[in-house]
Amino acid sequence: MIKRKDDLRIVYNEQMKGGDGTVKIINYAEKEEINGKCRLMAKIVLEPGCSIGEHTHENEEEIFYIIKGTATYFDNGEWKELRDGDSAICLGGQTHSISNRTNGTVEVIATVLLY
Repeated sequence: MIKRKDDLRIVYNEQMKGGDGTVKIINYAEKEEINGKCRLMAKIVLEPGCSIGEHTHENEEEIFYIIKGTATYFDNGEWKELRDGDSAICLGGQTHSISNRTNGTVEVIATVLLY
């Protein structure tokens, strides 16, 4: 299967998980297209002031890979800075959040794996 950039589904999620602003999600693969243990593979775009609110993953884990910008990441009660090239892993039962507190755009590859 080939998916062209112009055919990818784009979703705009306002106040995602209780966060601020509108998060742009570019879906690289839909759950129905994957015969495996992946629920999401997407690029998340956070404009200045945007965030995904704090949430817990149950029976799944999420990996963020920062491809552009500097993000502020909430990792189980502790705020940390992530820069392009950094990654963060949220295992099942753990809590996380991500925000853009800069003046530039933050782009993140997000993958949610089921187990």
